[in-house]
Amino acid sequence: MAENSDEDVQERLKAALWFAVGKMVDEETLRRNRNVTPQFIGALTEMVWTQIENVALDLESFSRHAGRSTITTDDVLLLARRNGDLHSIIKDFVDQEKAAKAKGKSKR
Repeated sequence: MAENSDEDVQERLKAALWFAVGKMVDEETLRRNRNVTPQFIGALTEMVWTQIENVALDLESFSRHAGRSTITTDDVLLLARRNGDLHSIIKDFVDQEKAAKAKGKSKR
């Protein structure tokens, strides 16, 4: 029964992803006065789903390699290491969040 539940969750997640990708594509096609087929949206959704699965597996592997059962921002930064711009954006965001959290603690 748990397997069915996992499959149901996966299907609901895929449906939500399809909806989100479709919405973004619709907004962009309207902005650019273009058209796309439902097959394009389906293929793009499958590609994004596969990328998400790969990222999740990599993050789990990094965390496990570090002897942790929880994925941290360090794992995300390690994943982004080959894309300098993305790594910078994530690093800046993490640093800002840490600074805001430290500032919040110092006010108490």
